[in-house]
Amino acid sequence: MTIIFLVVMVGVGLYSRKQASSVDGFVLGGRSVGPWLTAFAFGTSYFSAVVFVGYAGQFGWKYGLSSAWIGVGNAIIGSLLAWLLLGRRTKLMTQHIESRTMPDFFGTRFNDQGLRVVASIIAFVFLIPYTAGVYKGISTLFEMGFGIPYEYCVVLMALLTAVYVILGGYKATAMNDFIQGIIMLFGIVAVIVAVIAAQGGLTEAVTKLAELPADTDPEPGSGLFATWFGPDPWGLLGVVILTSLGTMGLPQMVGKFYSITDESAIKRGTVISTVFAFIVAGGCYFLGGFGRLYDPVIVNGKIAYDSIVPAMLVTLPDVLIALVVLLVLSASMSTLASLVLTSSSTMTLDLIYRDKKSLPGEVQNSEIDAEVSEQIERRKVVVMRVLIVFFIAISLLIALNPPTFIAQLMGISWGALAGAFLAPFMLGLYWRGVTTASVWACFAWGVGITVINMLAGNPINPINCGAIAMLGGFPVVWLVSLLTPKMNREMVNNIFECYK
Repeated sequence: MTIIFLVVMVGVGLYSRKQASSVDGFVLGGRSVGPWLTAFAFGTSYFSAVVFVGYAGQFGWKYGLSSAWIGVGNAIIGSLLAWLLLGRRTKLMTQHIESRTMPDFFGTRFNDQGLRVVASIIAFVFLIPYTAGVYKGISTLFEMGFGIPYEYCVVLMALLTAVYVILGGYKATAMNDFIQGIIMLFGIVAVIVAVIAAQGGLTEAVTKLAELPADTDPEPGSGLFATWFGPDPWGLLGVVILTSLGTMGLPQMVGKFYSITDESAIKRGTVISTVFAFIVAGGCYFLGGFGRLYDPVIVNGKIAYDSIVPAMLVTLPDVLIALVVLLVLSASMSTLASLVLTSSSTMTLDLIYRDKKSLPGEVQNSEIDAEVSEQIERRKVVVMRVLIVFFIAISLLIALNPPTFIAQLMGISWGALAGAFLAPFMLGLYWRGVTTASVWACFAWGVGITVINMLAGNPINPINCGAIAMLGGFPVVWLVSLLTPKMNREMVNNIFECYK
């Protein structure tokens, strides 16, 4: 089953390679990707082994069944609200200002190429720990399912992902995401049914969970792990904010709206993506909520959270273990493909080939010969393919010696990226009064608080720190915009013409 799956993934890359010859084709699929492919690409990039193995295991252990609220938040805020708030406006404005990446958006929308350069560096640096977390999650499952050493799993997965992304670009990624998404939907339902059945049914499993003592309440029978809001509602809220709101500020997620065909496709994509998130995210965290019914692995006197979900699955029949491996492989490869494509395109278009673009309303310069322009486009695609290999190699080195648990890797990555990008991107789509200085201030805020917290030994939990970074960006942008010089009114009005 696994071999067939991997052959299909590479086959899709070969099939899509003709559409990946230009920059728009390689990065955005020619801006003509339909609602089903876009919705599944959004969902599969959102949920990876980081969620299924790392987050479901760690937060299911901490919060019990109440961790299912994280999945509900992911569906309502991370999918439904993201599509409603960002889908149409992102599509129209990025097409109007000819933006291909999120750093490109910042540089053009706020008329400062320095923002474009710094945003691309932030994106490249902080996508690496997230990628390493994805590798770690899938490799843990492979080790459990096939007994293949962790190192071999990581290298094999990196090579296969590189092959189909390099061959087919975004279109191959989106098509594979659709196939992978279907596997994820069937897989999560089958696994939940099997795990609950192994515990004697849903009622019996919940009863067993209710009898366990919470860490904060050592008396058995408190039932906190089977309650609506669990033993730590505020900690749970921080995870919901980080994992749900964060999607609106991540380059690899927002980029999906750049490529969708039209406004009617956005409406259909909103529904599809939300249903997908309810099933996959809700199912993952619901499953993780039963983690305390299994014995975790203890490493150096501490619970290895990344081992909890594999411990739940290792007792399943072989066919179901195969399905689980495919489920997590699907989720992880789709996320990896999205991350490496985002990183390589950002570095190529926003650092190496930083074109001077005319803003809407300015006179366009058409002196460049068409043949020369085509050669430059082909060269950009070659550079992006080389950088994909470079990005995968760096994240591979981290994955072979991961510094911490998966959840902490993702907390650092999402906190810095969404803390820096979320507020200026969202407000920049809606409010004409956002100033260039406020974007700089938010970049400093999001990266600064995450890095300082990390260097200080994480006095604030990385998850909560990420949530603070995201929410704090909005007052930072608002206050600095009120106190700093406004952008040229005519230029801003030309940019917002796209919504009329």
